[in-house]
Order: sequence, then C-alpha cells, then structure tokens
Amino acid sequence: MGAPAALVQFVEPWSQLYGDSKLLPTLIVFAHVAALVFAGGLAVTLDRGTLRAAHGPAEFRWRQLEEMARAHRLVLTGLGLSVVSGVLLFTADLETYFVSPIYWTKMSLIALLLINGYVMTKTESRIRLTPGAADDAGWNRLRKTAAFSIFLWFAIAFVGVALVKAA
Repeated sequence: MGAPAALVQFVEPWSQLYGDSKLLPTLIVFAHVAALVFAGGLAVTLDRGTLRAAHGPAEFRWRQLEEMARAHRLVLTGLGLSVVSGVLLFTADLETYFVSPIYWTKMSLIALLLINGYVMTKTESRIRLTPGAADDAGWNRLRKTAAFSIFLWFAIAFVGVALVKAA
C-alpha cells in the first residue's frame, strides 16, 4: 500500500520545488541535523548528569533538578525544529518514506522518546514536591528514564542514518 494519492497530489508542489533546488535540500537537512544534534546533545548531557546525581548527595540532586528544569525548553525547541524540518523532508519524498519501515521505526522511537520525556518530567515534578525527602524511588525512576533517553537518542540517530542510506 502506497501513500494516499490525494496526499501525494497535495504535497506535489513542495516536492517539485525541493527536488529542483540545490539550496533547499541543504538548508532543510542542515536544520534537521542541527536541531537533533542540539536537542540530543543537550539531552544526553543532562541525562548523564542525572545518572551521576542519582547516586549523589541531596544538594547535588537538587542542582540537577534545577538544571533539567531550565534546559527542558531548549530540548523541546530543538525537537520542535526537527519535527518541522522532518515534515518538510517527509513531504519532499512522500512516496518513498510513506512505505518505508525504517521511517516508521524512527517515528516509533521518537514517540517513545516523547513518552519517556513525559515520564521524566512528571517524575521530576514529584521529586520537587518533596525537596526534603530522600526520594530514592523517584530518583531510581529518573535514573532509568535518563538511561533510556540516552539509548533512544542514539537509536534515533542510527535509524536516521539508515533511512538516508535506504532512500
């Protein structure tokens, strides 16, 4: 089963413009990769700090929570730019990507990353509500979500490279 004909027809002007240009593909791919490097690099750095803080003293843990709270908006901004540029890339070659299992694997990994980020954010909020408590269960969950986040960022990068090679 291929891409719906109405959708292919709808994105045809963009696909044609993208295919006829040398500059547009360079700009869109750069925006996509730069956004992922920015968001992923920041997230992995924060995740590493979370893994370290999980076994550290309460003061270190609290500083990590503050750092995470400040950085979440930046990570989400990078993810947002990667989504916009990703949609542009997807619609530039809709018929190829729509039927690609590699593409849908990448989308599934991104969905898992977003779910994991939601769990991480909710866990942070729960820990913040009890600043004096040694919330080891919360930090254990935070540690697991940080480790899974690191795995997902690298898995998404790997599948993204596979997608480029398969297209």
